[in-house]
Amino acid sequence: MSFLYPSFLLALGAIAIPIIIHLFYFRRFKRVYFTNVKFLRELKDERSSRNKLKHLLVLLSRMLALVFLVLAFAQPYIPTANSKIVQGSKAVSIYLDNSFSMNAGSGVTLFERARRKAEEIAAAYSPDDKFQLITNDFEGKHQRLVNKDEFLAYLEEVSVSPAVQTMSDVQLRQKQALADADVQQKNLFYVSDFQKNIVNLTIDTAYTTYLLPLQSAEGQNVYVDSVWFEQPARTLNEQVQLLVRIKNSGTGAVQNSRMELRINNQTKAVRDFSVEPNAQTTDTLNFSVTETGWQRAEVLITESSTVEFDNTYFFTFEVAERVNVLVINPASGGNAYLNALFKQLTGFMVVNQAENQLDYAKLPTNQLIILNQLRSLSSGLSSELQNYVNSGGSLLIFPSATADLASYNNLLKAMRVNTYTALNKNRRETDFINTRQDVFNDVFERIPQNLDLPFANSSYDLTAFANTGEEILLRFRGGASLVSKYNVGAGKVYLCAVPLDLQSSNLPSHAVFPPMVHKMALLGGKGKVYALIIGKDNNTEVDITATATTAPDEVFKLKGSAEEFIPGQKMVGSKLFLSVNNQLKQAGVYALFKTITQPMAYLGFNYNRTESVLEYESNADLKRRYNQPTVKFLDDTAELTSLVGQIDRGVILWKWCLILSLAFLLAEILLLRFWKTT
Repeated sequence: MSFLYPSFLLALGAIAIPIIIHLFYFRRFKRVYFTNVKFLRELKDERSSRNKLKHLLVLLSRMLALVFLVLAFAQPYIPTANSKIVQGSKAVSIYLDNSFSMNAGSGVTLFERARRKAEEIAAAYSPDDKFQLITNDFEGKHQRLVNKDEFLAYLEEVSVSPAVQTMSDVQLRQKQALADADVQQKNLFYVSDFQKNIVNLTIDTAYTTYLLPLQSAEGQNVYVDSVWFEQPARTLNEQVQLLVRIKNSGTGAVQNSRMELRINNQTKAVRDFSVEPNAQTTDTLNFSVTETGWQRAEVLITESSTVEFDNTYFFTFEVAERVNVLVINPASGGNAYLNALFKQLTGFMVVNQAENQLDYAKLPTNQLIILNQLRSLSSGLSSELQNYVNSGGSLLIFPSATADLASYNNLLKAMRVNTYTALNKNRRETDFINTRQDVFNDVFERIPQNLDLPFANSSYDLTAFANTGEEILLRFRGGASLVSKYNVGAGKVYLCAVPLDLQSSNLPSHAVFPPMVHKMALLGGKGKVYALIIGKDNNTEVDITATATTAPDEVFKLKGSAEEFIPGQKMVGSKLFLSVNNQLKQAGVYALFKTITQPMAYLGFNYNRTESVLEYESNADLKRRYNQPTVKFLDDTAELTSLVGQIDRGVILWKWCLILSLAFLLAEILLLRFWKTT
């Protein structure tokens, strides 16, 4: 047995007080008058023995009452194994997992159990101790230490949230809150289901860490993990393939479950699927694009699971009313082959402009810009084209036969692509077409053995640096490139080795030319899918082309079915950078607008799928992983108030000492009141 305050044991000297009282009070003799002294000696001997016994018992009761009262102030305890008892004030940080997976459980959910356990933990500490409550929401009011009453009030306000945090991030917040606390002991508690993908604690011996895993017997979950399109961009009346990845994190197979695709609140496709336990499957939903503009879409599955927040996946995409193409020509005029090509295509708005009449501010409104045999590129045009491509635009370059290669190469070097070297006037035959690349992957139903491909009478040689990420679309026999593609920033650069005239090559009149340019223009369209993750994709970029018609002093807002808020925002050209941080709590499709009647875009927000994987660290797993003296493991079936108190301070005995002290005082009173000796 040990004492928390051993200095109080000096007060045991007070035992001398009842002894002195006994010597000077009970030793006094009282004169008694008798009429008959016949039995005086016999009576005197008998009563003297009874009085002596009574006085000794009273003395003993007083001494023991004082002894146990002193011991109560010294606070004796029996240390538990590997416990380090620290006297003085304490700071306690309790992490309450309020993620969606804590909704598991029939009847009482894991979250409700966790909240009750947090209350029991707080009850184990003194009202003078300091507390911090931390949840996955990382709320500002939870980043400081409060008293017990405030802690319990905060605890009642907590609800299940879509936010997900790793335990290392939680631990960092706890240490920040406890760092400046003027206390003698700092304790960290983790009350969670301990999903494997969030458990990454690093044990710090300066803190005592308590782990309390709460788990449900249920463990079946099937969810939509992600969606994407087979084609980079979509056009009106096009047949589209949407790929859907579905995962099963349970131990049982799912057979013939159903998923449904809804676009603008209309069912577009329905399909059955099956998936094996702890596996995934990718299925295809086919639908036809029947309208232009923003499409608000969701994929739903009907499988009953332990958690249901991940049964719906929201996303949006835009189908352009038209594809804007800008052809930049020399002052002498446009190109007959490009004009003839786009004249036959519907859904395209083609503008021909001379290089000396450009409005640079309108460059970002185009999905494709074609440089048609310019003699040279000015530094101003090169700078604007570089910004255009980096921001997501597509640039197709046809050089002039008399090009100033230095001006071209200044732009190409800045974009880190291959550059032009010299004009080769030898005839070259094309022997390869890259049908695996997006530009040509759906042009041919089948490729004949003797496929007719373009040739060139004169063409530019290109450098062949390995770090440019070049994808050759058409290749000359011998390995030189005729047309190549490069990904630059968020955009694309298509580099052609021949001028766009019949003297240099037959490419302008070849059958491969129209689908190639057509597809390049489509691939530069608005094909991005907006499917963001709440709490993860806090910053996103949206292409806004209609801002010129709106008041500059107005701000953008996001509005869903249940909430509306103003996100952080910054406009750079036609790009709007949004920052939502922790403002968004509910999954769904949100309208982006300045005027609610004229939404400029729609964004799909989804709950984090981290919580969808129902794999947990058991108590035994945690003990093997964190087998350290400063780590304590709690059992959720135990009454934590006394259990935590014993772990934190050993087996506490001061209450028993106080009870025994009162009991001996009561014994003294009873002896004096009811033991009559005279």
